[in-house]
Amino acid sequence: MSFIGSLVIILLSTTLAGHLSARAGIPAVLGQLLIGILIGPGVFNLIHSTDLIDQFAEIGVILLMFMAGIESDTQQLKKYLKPALSVALSGVLLPVIIMGTISLLFGYHFQEALFIGVVFSATSVSISVVVLREFKALDSKEGATVLGAAVADDILGVLLLSLMIALIGSNGETHGSSNNVLAQLFFQSLFFAGVFLLVRWIAPGMMYLSNKLLVPTSRTISAMVICLSMAYLAELVGLSGAIGAFFAGIAVGRTPTKKIVDANIEPISNALFVPVFFVSIGLSVSFNNFLTSLPFIIIMTTLAVITKWFGGEVGSLLAGFNRNSARVVGTGMIARGEMALITAQIGFNAHLLDKDLYVDIIFVIVIATMLAPLLLRWSLKRLSSNN
Repeated sequence: MSFIGSLVIILLSTTLAGHLSARAGIPAVLGQLLIGILIGPGVFNLIHSTDLIDQFAEIGVILLMFMAGIESDTQQLKKYLKPALSVALSGVLLPVIIMGTISLLFGYHFQEALFIGVVFSATSVSISVVVLREFKALDSKEGATVLGAAVADDILGVLLLSLMIALIGSNGETHGSSNNVLAQLFFQSLFFAGVFLLVRWIAPGMMYLSNKLLVPTSRTISAMVICLSMAYLAELVGLSGAIGAFFAGIAVGRTPTKKIVDANIEPISNALFVPVFFVSIGLSVSFNNFLTSLPFIIIMTTLAVITKWFGGEVGSLLAGFNRNSARVVGTGMIARGEMALITAQIGFNAHLLDKDLYVDIIFVIVIATMLAPLLLRWSLKRLSSNN
């Protein structure tokens, strides 16, 4: 099927799924994930993942995080930096230690077990953002902590991944050179120095100049250039493009054009790119050898949920949050989504995972990601009912 035909099916099916999800009182994102499984190789085999679908999905992640950055209150992010770091640290250590240890008990080698832990240390905040926005909690202390923790979590995860690839090598052979890691750390430091310049001078200057152009969409175009450029630079230095887009959103959100840009970009992303992103996760599911792998999938999915939830909740409690707020943060960190999928893909290409284990991990990522919005929605309702 052509890409255009696939896109028509994706948009029609996700719209219907969103409507039915709203009628059933569940997050629309869950319906879109299920649609990806139904129309993909896992069930009806109508659509397969292609380079174009993957590119649209990547743009969906970038725009979703860009909008999250625009809507983020930087004062809130600064205010809750300490709990965010506490949540990120506990949320990375627990999956690496616990899921890595359990993987050893399943008979996997130390290298594979450690990498499984690294995969599930990642957090995909883009899915939690959808639910937080639905409850208008993106600027709350819980939302700010989840966003901040996800950024720190992503950086820690990338550092762990970079370290493993550098030490083990692209062919699965251990070597001791740390030049690649040091070079990557250097360029990532330059990237964050560039973020400071962007927020302070570059973005305000570009958006000011866009106001002077005799083009009706000049401000939106300038914002998109900033967003995509930062996503590209982030990927260039080994970070997720979502991180670059998030900081680009923060930079644009601090300018007077914030409302105009948000109002123009949100309909485009939500109508086209974001649905493709959520469907693309479901397209990764295959039921081959499912029964054989079922014990591993059930146990690892349970641990994937518990380690992030418990890690986020403990980190929040240590930072002084009450139990209900800590629960929101913990459930907000459960989703793995694109970050874990990307990490698993890198590990598979670097021969750190074999094909069967890679497919099982994809299954665990998808199931945990589908559970995440339900649990976050439940915890947000509990929080609002107790306030």
